[in-house]
Amino acid sequence: MRIISGLFKGRRITAPKKLPVRPTTDMAKEALFNILNNQYYFDDISVLDLFSGTGNISYEFGSRGTTQITAVDDHYGCIKFINETADAFDLTISTIKSDVFKFLERSKQKHTIIFADPPYDFEVEAFSKIPELVFQNALLEDEGVLIVEHSKHTDLSHLEHYAYSKSYGGNMFSFFEPDSES
Repeated sequence: MRIISGLFKGRRITAPKKLPVRPTTDMAKEALFNILNNQYYFDDISVLDLFSGTGNISYEFGSRGTTQITAVDDHYGCIKFINETADAFDLTISTIKSDVFKFLERSKQKHTIIFADPPYDFEVEAFSKIPELVFQNALLEDEGVLIVEHSKHTDLSHLEHYAYSKSYGGNMFSFFEPDSES
């Protein structure tokens, strides 16, 4: 994986093979950030990266100037790798080792962008808990967005607060907004 843009543009990051991850492809990540770049000033936002895995999305935000980044994953090796990589790049990424659903249940901090990249083999019910908990606990700022990455074979358009989806190869990003109703 590589960082697409910003201060560390072009830098490659190689995660240990033993991590249970499936990083967002460079093509999909570039398309996602093209959308976000037209809506947000990256140095003015707060980002929550759920199921952060390698930290791929967190590094991209950090490279583009975001300083308020929180990465949540329940795998110790992933958290350790994110901390080491953030230190190497001098990025301010706060890491939390936690089950994402338990974290969302107790969190009170609002974010501009919440990005979730759960395992693609989740059942729709598990996917649906992410927006449910985010909106139930008011974790998004008024102009914020929740983005859930999933397989193109998973349909989340029936969920409350669903706004739209974008597909890139086998990857799909579903966008959820505070004022959207499906």
